[in-house]
Parts: sequence; structure tokens; C-alpha cells
Amino acid sequence: MSRCLFIIFSFLLMSVAQAQTEKVKKLEAEGDTLLRHEDFNGALKVFAKILKSHKEKDQFYYSVIYKKAVSLYSVQKLDEALGAIDEFIPAYPNSPQPYLLKAFIFREKGDAAGQLTNIDEALKRQPGAPDLIKWRAMLYLDEEKFDLAKKDLKQVKLYQDDAEVETYLGFAYYNTNQSDSAFISLKNAMELDVTYQLAYLYAGSFSLQNEDYDMALTYLNLALRLDPKNYTAIFYKGIALIEKEKIDEGCSCLAKAFYTGKVDDAGDYLKQHCYGEENE
Repeated sequence: MSRCLFIIFSFLLMSVAQAQTEKVKKLEAEGDTLLRHEDFNGALKVFAKILKSHKEKDQFYYSVIYKKAVSLYSVQKLDEALGAIDEFIPAYPNSPQPYLLKAFIFREKGDAAGQLTNIDEALKRQPGAPDLIKWRAMLYLDEEKFDLAKKDLKQVKLYQDDAEVETYLGFAYYNTNQSDSAFISLKNAMELDVTYQLAYLYAGSFSLQNEDYDMALTYLNLALRLDPKNYTAIFYKGIALIEKEKIDEGCSCLAKAFYTGKVDDAGDYLKQHCYGEENE
């Protein structure tokens, strides 16, 4: 979700029915306009004026607190944004939106545990939201919790099956020793989107690990047809060619991958198979 769309969506949270003074109404309209135009610092100044003059902690007050939190997040004042959300949550404990905003903030902070905690809280209040389940699955993959990732991705498939979901499900299957299921998912990904390069890259890598070098080359060549400068695919292709004893072609690929500075591991393969004493 883009930051702009997130902000617009946040406006749907509140429907303030209480009467406000004309001055406060004008200030709120000004602050909302600044938000829509992504002038977050300007919006923060306006919201500060409103909160200073509006002391009663009513529905209107908390709507402004929430918009303040969104603005603080948008200018990367992340700890202050968390403080504003934590002020908001007790007033609206059943809303998923503040927990979603907290998850975005923890993503900016690189805090996976914080993301997971708040995604779980959002899902308690909005069960079955596929975007949130998919986000959680990606975090599980990063933490190598492949069974949990697989469970989430299977659930996401029920709502929105696409090449990305199938590819990452294939990755989760392969890492839980379900190679056949992994390739089924990867082939599904290719059928859903023939241009989705990561599916071919994973299929090539997994074939390489399974010592099926011909199949690895088939998938890697398809990946390279989509992007001839995919140096990871070039690296894997070099390994497959070496294993098939096509040494010159393999070394050429490994050198291309290594000397771009993109694939450090290619250096070890070059030393072992191309530049070592046994290769002189």
C-alpha cells in the first residue's frame, strides 16, 4: 500500500459527529488538505494548534491524534508516531487501523518482531485480510519459519492467487522438504505470469540443488531470456555448466557474475573450477 493511499484510507476511520467551533473546523479542513497534498510538516503544525485549543478528549480529539500519528510516520518521526498511536488505541481498542500503522512503523525501523505483533493484533480485529496475511508470511520466510509461512500463503491463495504467492509458497515447500509441491507451485506461478522472473530463478536453483542440471539450465535460460543481466541466474547457470563438464562455458558465466561485483560467491567457484592449480 502506498503511503498516500494509506493516508487517504486513514480518513475513513473517523466520522466525527460532535459540533466544533468554526475556527476548529477550518483548522481541521486545513490540516486534512495539507495531508492530502503530503505536506506533513505543515499538517503537524495545524494539528498541534487544534490539540492545544481542544482539551476535551472526545472523538474529535482522537481523530486528530490519529492524523497526527500518520503525519509523524510520514516524516519519519517514528518514535513520536508510536507515542501518538499508543494514546489513540485505548480509546478505540477494536480498530485494526492503528495496529496496521504501527506495523508500518516497525517495518521502517527494521523490527520484524514489532511487525508480527501488530499484524497479529490487526488480524484479530480484521480476520482474513489477505494483504496482512501475505505480509506476515513474508516475515515468516525471512525468519525461516517455513511451516508458518506455508500455512499463511495457502490461506492467501484462497483470496488472491498470483505468481508472487505461488513462488513464495514454492520456496516454503522446498524448505520443508516437499520438493514436488514446490515445483508444482512454481509452475503455477509461471502459468499465472510468464514474465515473473523469480519463479524461474527458484526453479533453476532448486533443480541445481536436486542435481538435475539439464532442468536447471532450462529454467535459468528462461530467466535470462526475461533479464539477460540477472547475474544470480548467470552464476547458477555457470555452476550447472561446470557440473555438466562444460568448463569453458561455465567459467565464462562465473567470471561474468563475479566481475560485476554482484555475486561474491562466484569467486570461490572460479578459484576451485577455473583458476586453481588443477585447472592450469
